[in-house]
Amino acid sequence: MAGSQINPDQFVARRFLSGGHRQTLASFFLPRRLALPPSEERMIEVEPGVKVLCFCHWQPDRTNALTVIIIHGLEGSSDSQYMQGIAAKGFAAGMNVVRMNQRNCGGMDSSSPTLYHSGRSADIAAVAQHLITCDRISRVALVGYSMGGNLVLKLAGEWGSSGPTQFCAVAAVCPAVDLAASADALHEPSNRMYESYFIWKLNRRFRAKAKLFPEKFDVERLHGIRTLRDFDDKITAYYSGFTGASDYYARAAAANVVDKIAVPAVIIHAANDPFIRITAPTRAKILANSHIKFVEASDGGHCSFLAATDGDSRDGYWAEWQVLDFLKQIDRSPIQSLSQ
Repeated sequence: MAGSQINPDQFVARRFLSGGHRQTLASFFLPRRLALPPSEERMIEVEPGVKVLCFCHWQPDRTNALTVIIIHGLEGSSDSQYMQGIAAKGFAAGMNVVRMNQRNCGGMDSSSPTLYHSGRSADIAAVAQHLITCDRISRVALVGYSMGGNLVLKLAGEWGSSGPTQFCAVAAVCPAVDLAASADALHEPSNRMYESYFIWKLNRRFRAKAKLFPEKFDVERLHGIRTLRDFDDKITAYYSGFTGASDYYARAAAANVVDKIAVPAVIIHAANDPFIRITAPTRAKILANSHIKFVEASDGGHCSFLAATDGDSRDGYWAEWQVLDFLKQIDRSPIQSLSQ
């Protein structure tokens, strides 16, 4: 059966918070009370001389519990609210959860003279392989948000049917699978506040990197940058082996390989996400892949999906519960049938 939408109308926005911008901004500003158990802090080498910081929350029997690696979005970290939210839910459901910082994130700017970007799916593969080898985990699932969603889908597509036998599922919330279209959408007049915020954060990070590695990075390249595409053209692509922003977007997009995903997958997207765009060709690939369940709600904004909580024992973070329900189904599935 081809990929399909599942219950897209289940999501009902919280009172007074309907609309893409309201949802997106509310999730950013509303405080949350989250209770996570103590974690094991672990530095994992993803390539020679480059380590990423992960926070591992282990069940008593870590080998047999489903292990969920969670990856954040652009300028996020392991402390982002959505990272902690899904981690708390997954751990309470009996899963191991690993909150992974992308390289340089989570206070780790000094750990590597390189930049993180949307094409570094190999970093996630290295973390997964480390856990498989060192902790003998029997099953691993990937969960990503926004930029992290692109990364986990890209890795799943690259692995196809040849990934580690322990790899059993992937979930992405508002994934930036079409990088060029989404970057350009950020420059639309209604989205300039988001783009300005990202540019401010990225510029600040790059200046910090240049102080740490003055022989590697030149802050003069920041002059004239006004858009995310400008930043990716003059900074990300220049320092990461791409010929420019267009080359970076074309080569790093999960859209290239989403049709090759061969494990159970769920993609959650809001039709009114202010700046994430899924193009018609990519949508066709997603819907044609029988392993993927595609959920497109009419509302929800970007990585938000704040739902009403009246009479509901859940906390109103709808997308987190959708991901958790998906992972629970995987957790109950016989191991030998997961890739079928």
